[in-house]
Amino acid sequence: MADADHVVYVLECADGSLYTGYTTDLERRVAEHDAGEGAKYTRGRTPVELCYEEEYDSKSAAMSREYEIKQLTRGQKEELVGLE
Repeated sequence: MADADHVVYVLECADGSLYTGYTTDLERRVAEHDAGEGAKYTRGRTPVELCYEEEYDSKSAAMSREYEIKQLTRGQKEELVGLE
């Protein structure tokens, strides 16, 4: 990760579902999800794989983008992260 402190990411869970989140430490956060210590949604869906990330300079920009991604359909998310 470069100078950007705020990251929006998409994980592909073991069941094939996609999870979108926000963090300031991507490596740590992905490890937490993988260990079953992340969000409730990912706990029963490990292992997870990071399939997409976007970096932002501000928390507000990152949170806005996280919300936008969460509003996308499954197909739109797949297109975004290159799973199509």
